[in-house]
Amino acid sequence: MFEDTLWIYTSIAGAILGAAFLMYIKDTRIGLWGYDKLDDTVDYFRDKYGWTWLNQDPDAWKQVHPKIAANMDMLEQRIEDLETEISEKL
Repeated sequence: MFEDTLWIYTSIAGAILGAAFLMYIKDTRIGLWGYDKLDDTVDYFRDKYGWTWLNQDPDAWKQVHPKIAANMDMLEQRIEDLETEISEKL
């Protein structure tokens, strides 16, 4: 019975070890280099074959940094208000 389900246990153990390794390496020099090379490779294939589904959303940073995005939106609104106020005075 154990021989029939051995693949389940080894795949679970491999997934846990792989996740732990990725968490460890993601902030090291080699990890950053590897992620950069992977990103360059994906960009190459995206540009070569026109795969638009690999394009990143230009506003994706707003989900990562919501406070900065809120401040930027507030400042942009203030600039628009000031521009309309100045144009009305002229």
